[in-house]
Amino acid sequence: MNKIKITFTDKTSIEADNSIKPVTILSRIAPQVSDAEQKILAVKVNNELYSLESEINISADIEPVFENSKEGAAIYRRSLCFVLAAAAYNLFPGTRLLVGHSLGYGYYYTIDTQQQISPSEIKAIQAEMKRIISADEIIETRTISYKEACELFESLNLIETRKQLNYRTPPRIKINTLEKFSDMYFEPLVGNTGMLDVFDLVPYNEGFLLRFPTQNNPSSLPEFHDQPKLFQIYSDYKKWGRRLGVTSAASLNQIIHDRKTADFINITETLQTKKISDIAEKIMDKKTARVVLIAGPSSSGKTTTSKKLALQLQALGYTPKVISLDNYYVGRTQTPKDENGQYDYECLEALNIKLLNENLMDLFEGKTIKLPSYDFQAGENYFSGQTMDLGPNDILIMEGIHGLNDKLTPLVPESMKFKIYLSALTQLNLDDHNRIPTSDNRLIRRIVRDARFRGKSAADTIRMWENVQKGEKLHIFPFQNNADAMLNTALDYEIPVLKVYAEPLLKCVSPLQKEFSESNRLLQFLNFFSTIPATDVPNQSIIREFIGGSAFHY
Repeated sequence: MNKIKITFTDKTSIEADNSIKPVTILSRIAPQVSDAEQKILAVKVNNELYSLESEINISADIEPVFENSKEGAAIYRRSLCFVLAAAAYNLFPGTRLLVGHSLGYGYYYTIDTQQQISPSEIKAIQAEMKRIISADEIIETRTISYKEACELFESLNLIETRKQLNYRTPPRIKINTLEKFSDMYFEPLVGNTGMLDVFDLVPYNEGFLLRFPTQNNPSSLPEFHDQPKLFQIYSDYKKWGRRLGVTSAASLNQIIHDRKTADFINITETLQTKKISDIAEKIMDKKTARVVLIAGPSSSGKTTTSKKLALQLQALGYTPKVISLDNYYVGRTQTPKDENGQYDYECLEALNIKLLNENLMDLFEGKTIKLPSYDFQAGENYFSGQTMDLGPNDILIMEGIHGLNDKLTPLVPESMKFKIYLSALTQLNLDDHNRIPTSDNRLIRRIVRDARFRGKSAADTIRMWENVQKGEKLHIFPFQNNADAMLNTALDYEIPVLKVYAEPLLKCVSPLQKEFSESNRLLQFLNFFSTIPATDVPNQSIIREFIGGSAFHY
């Protein structure tokens, strides 16, 4: 009989015959934590994410995945989405429930009918979810044949999920089942529904929000902060996708399969150029604007957007000039440190706000300024002798994470500022119930760029990504509603292009590395997409900022 060895985080171990389920050894996985203190939602087996009901049939190091971890929070949300889909199916069989983008710790859902979902229908779905959760139903995970999967998804009217199987054809398909409903998720779910007791359904616009707790406070729902401008941007792109008939990975794969990518690329690039042109017109309409402030999270395409916007402003008669906020770092000795004792270059205090504002006001008064420079290797600022002044038709462009925070430019009157927020809001879903997180789009962009231009491995980028996101939550997202304009920098064809570069990088992350679970998740995600060669990408596309070959100089 084959024996396997299970080693826990405290270095103790046990032996088992053939296989073992994590759920049977929870007390050994986290002996110091009671279930009342912290729920264990899954485990990592040799740094690969497993559900508690999965069979472990190899010798492995095993560690718990708690509800307040990044992976645990994702499992909770994903499982809650599955319960919602099952509840909607029980009440309205044959009706398609469609997941949208995230909004204020919630996901926006609509029903694919010609009518707005009513408050009474939302209450009915919520009541059905509570029934399923109170019953502590088992979420079954099993493998079926390709033929069975096709027939199952057709019978459940899961149109996009079934269509995906035209382009992704493994002989065996893993599915999740809850009562009479089944669906396909490429990541683990919780073992039973009783763990999912913190949620709410709230009517919003034409649909509703499925609200869930934050990672740091899994026992309660946070206060809701509406983001109407961001919601409108997403809604406009979603309607655009529906008009073109491209709303999912499967429909995009069909375009690739039918060799119609050239037209689709031209359409998406033309739309984005038009949106940038519209913003340039708005800047001109605000006749008092003298400085354009561009902000957005990591890998949202700030640099390329600023260059494309500069071209549009030139076409309107402006002469754009660029001030880099990087040149205004205070110097390493004056840079604040974070709670871990590391230099915090992303906080506002890392910049010389006083000098920046003095320079800006001097420029607006017609004076010539000496531009500072910064030596990143030495961690010191200096003056190179470069100067700047502003003519009558000149306009400043500054891009950086603090652009929307008025504390960056307190001396500059609001009438002289035009603020732009960028975000990569893909309107595509994998299917009706599996959304594509904005952060995944940006992370894949950054993995590719860091490897090509900064000598970093995929593991290096994944390792620092959580800190990057922490900085975004502190310094960017709270100010996004301050923007005069918002631009969606996602291009619906970009993931098939980035896949060509990202896949080999992600495959180099070893199961011995902590980053393996994330790289494995991204690989499974990319597996839903066919590929598009980089030769099809225009040389002024935002994607070129990440893969190279841009017409712009960076």
